[in-house]
Amino acid sequence: MPHVLLIEDDASVRDGMELVLRRHGYGVDTAATGEQALALLDGPGGGRVELAVLDLMLPGMDGFEVCRRIRARTTALPVIMLTARGDDHDIVTGLEAGADDYVVKPVTAPVLEARIRAALRRAEPSGQAPGASGQTPGAPADLAGLVIDRAGLTVTKHGVPVALPPTELRLLLELSASPCRVFSREQLLESVWDHSFLGDSRLVDAAVGRLRAKLEDVPAKPRYVQTVRGFGYRFGPL
Repeated sequence: MPHVLLIEDDASVRDGMELVLRRHGYGVDTAATGEQALALLDGPGGGRVELAVLDLMLPGMDGFEVCRRIRARTTALPVIMLTARGDDHDIVTGLEAGADDYVVKPVTAPVLEARIRAALRRAEPSGQAPGASGQTPGAPADLAGLVIDRAGLTVTKHGVPVALPPTELRLLLELSASPCRVFSREQLLESVWDHSFLGDSRLVDAAVGRLRAKLEDVPAKPRYVQTVRGFGYRFGPL
């Protein structure tokens, strides 16, 4: 049974979402503040949490800072942020802080559950190895100093391990499976996030930005993950 940490300060919203998640078979821990959530993750029960649903507007430590601190602790935990506004600045800031996805409140039960299922699928090692071509993982590929081991799901740059959250790793695997092929944002939403119906390019752009910050010598002049203006992104030429 997947276990979710729900971080929401509004008791009525928190209780309603907890009820919905439990009815869908999830185990749920709840926290009303960011401080409570981080203490829970650092405690003996933190290891069972497989995904966090995080409200941005929290008292005290806000959701942006909570997300940053979660990411400083682990790259493996998927984070879905909740925002009461469709404000572009809040959404982009949350994604840049390391969130994997977002939903705008009020959110319906089917939408929330679908986003959670998609995020958990992205976090499954068995779902990460194939790339766009569906190729079978083989020997690690050395691409101008960037070594991608598709079987072991590891990435190193000049021999130094690069820790990537599941969404960023899936994005890199998808792009690098077909070097020089241009992927539209819609294609990447479908193959990496599993919900192309949203048509939300911010998810892709934010993940690309985080990926470049970790892989590129000069993120503003990328060698690995390149923009093809008006079309999308490609891996290389290097």
